[in-house]
Amino acid sequence: MSLPAAAVGLSGRLAETLLLADVGNSRIKLAVVADRGLDAGGSRIGLPTVRQRLEIDNRGLRTNLLRQWLAVAAPGPAVILVASVHDAAAGVLEMALAEESATGRRPLRQRRIGFADLPCLPAVAEPHRVGIDRLAAGAAAAAVKPQDSGVIVVDCGTAATVDLIAADGRFLGGAILPGPTLMARALAQGTSKLPEVRALEHADPPAMPGGNTREAIAAGIGWGMRGAIAELVARSRLALGPSTPVLLTGGWSGAILPALPGAIEMPDLVLVGIALAAERALAR
Repeated sequence: MSLPAAAVGLSGRLAETLLLADVGNSRIKLAVVADRGLDAGGSRIGLPTVRQRLEIDNRGLRTNLLRQWLAVAAPGPAVILVASVHDAAAGVLEMALAEESATGRRPLRQRRIGFADLPCLPAVAEPHRVGIDRLAAGAAAAAVKPQDSGVIVVDCGTAATVDLIAADGRFLGGAILPGPTLMARALAQGTSKLPEVRALEHADPPAMPGGNTREAIAAGIGWGMRGAIAELVARSRLALGPSTPVLLTGGWSGAILPALPGAIEMPDLVLVGIALAAERALAR
């Protein structure tokens, strides 16, 4: 599956720098939209592209780090689109942004995006309850997929999701399961003697059989995660077609990739989806 080329340069209709914030369960990802993918008349000719990414831990937002990033990313007026699945962390971020704007160093507007801002129709019973990260990734996937095909989106982070996008671009829903770190934490906290294995141990799991308890846990999480995702993708292809392409994103995508031959890694998929919400979000 080939990806369309992005347009060169920002649309002159916006004097403000467009910033993005993807507030997840563990991390906040920030980025600048380098190119909105629009022509001079505002018609879409490609996907947005992002640059100057910054990831910060959402459990203790360092305002000085945010301030330093803003000074480089948006020295002038800016507007930031915030997509969040963690309301408390988003609230802290939005307060920090408001305080920075109040200093007068730069005008900084904020918009919290919702499913109605995205150009991807959720064909589910309660779209407002679907994680905005899933919908944003789905919107970006719908924009890049072959015209006559659906697409499967695998996002493996704190939680792992496998979502289906129909050929007509509708978000059909999917499956959610714990990511590797949550699996490791659950085993450690839910038992009296099992240790919590480090991320690197299950990112590159040992060959079976695990020779000790740590290796056994790492093998179970590492190979089990790959197997679960592969099975969910196979079942998704029963619904969408055997040759349906797979897009892979999230912090654990590199560990999952070997289980999904032919999958395309798109690390910025959620951020690109948030950028696609700009037209509607900024109009309200």
